[in-house]
Amino acid sequence: MSCKKFTLALIFGLATLGLLLAEGAAQTLPEPRRNQILNGLKILLLPQPNEANALLQLRIHSGAAFDLQGKDGMMALLGDSFFPDPATREYVTDELGGRLEVTTSYDSINILLAGRASEFERMMEILRNAIINPPLPDDLVTRLRETRIKQAREAGATPAALADRAIAARLFGAFPYGRPITGTPETLARVERADLLLARERFINPNNATLVIAGNVDERRAMRAVRQLLGQWRKSEQVVPQTFRQPEAPDARTLVIDRPGLTMAEVRLGARGLPRAERDQAAAGVLAAIARERWLAALPELDKAKAFARHEAYALSGMFVLGASVPAPSASKALEAARKVAASLATTLPTESEVARAKSEVFADLSKRNGLASPADLWLDAETYKLSAPVDPQRALNGLTAADVQRVAARLFRDATITTAVVGSTSQLGPEFARTQSVEVLTALPSPSLPERPAKRP
Repeated sequence: MSCKKFTLALIFGLATLGLLLAEGAAQTLPEPRRNQILNGLKILLLPQPNEANALLQLRIHSGAAFDLQGKDGMMALLGDSFFPDPATREYVTDELGGRLEVTTSYDSINILLAGRASEFERMMEILRNAIINPPLPDDLVTRLRETRIKQAREAGATPAALADRAIAARLFGAFPYGRPITGTPETLARVERADLLLARERFINPNNATLVIAGNVDERRAMRAVRQLLGQWRKSEQVVPQTFRQPEAPDARTLVIDRPGLTMAEVRLGARGLPRAERDQAAAGVLAAIARERWLAALPELDKAKAFARHEAYALSGMFVLGASVPAPSASKALEAARKVAASLATTLPTESEVARAKSEVFADLSKRNGLASPADLWLDAETYKLSAPVDPQRALNGLTAADVQRVAARLFRDATITTAVVGSTSQLGPEFARTQSVEVLTALPSPSLPERPAKRP
């Protein structure tokens, strides 16, 4: 056997062994005990008597997709308003031995509150005070908005962050997924207190939420606390559905954001992906891992540490992106190599060794998400995305074949508009770039505009 064949066989064998061990070690996803109180709040109980801690995870099933036009970051700012005092987080960490996190996605706002099970009622009280008509004075809104603007300015200043925004905008335009979840300094500056109050009234309601209670808390104790502390949470008359006008077809031209002086260029290739409810999420993740390895193999100039491929799935659609940092003169070559990778994956089966290696890589990423929150996340995803049952990512991964991966690649790439974006110095991209790319050059991404108001009648 040649050295090359032996190496491939060894890689395949080790990857397969790792997956078999993972499959054997994987535990059946625990079935929650379901309940619902009179105001419509769904409760999922995941008792874990051997745990010393308890976890509360509340999900509001509306997120940044509902940001008002021209006010991107509004829902993220609303999430900030739940626990505006740093002393609350310090109390949870120091006194309750836990953690407090609020995160916003396109599809939801998530509150995670963990601590000692003996302090469960206190944790419930903290959650209640945050979501049931907390004060929202003007000075608080100003402070939260200024903090968010500072964070957005710092986070969006890097070429990599700008490239990510550019490819999303190219794929979705004004559609919600083309706008940043955390907003920009310009859009955040437009968010007013009245906007947050309206969003709170429309979305922060018990019949638009699910609460997971996990850990060492028995059902009677948990439900008594829920009824006492969250029973007075007012129900909404109507839940606002995620229905938006479909985005226009992507622009196939390469969007270039000119940054004079940069010797490296951030390149992105993207295609619209699968919605979150699709059963092919695991296959899309494996496809991304294979695409990254093929891209790296085709172009040694890629910065391996900064090269990535990912599939991001949301309620109504998704996004498949290849990205890397390359020397500016190699940008054209990098994009061409990425296109060839996408085309080859759409038309030919990946090898068994590629699939096995990619599965192992994806499983390693999944393994980092151990802990109390993992089962809660899966059940909450089932509620948010209207799944008949949670998708166990380990089982879905283990059942994949090369044919599954190629079928998903064909869906994503075969007849789709592939779009590209580059952040770099146009003077250093080289003459080859202009010859091989149809481009649109901008000095900055356009800021979302507010809708025009009708003129007042005299």
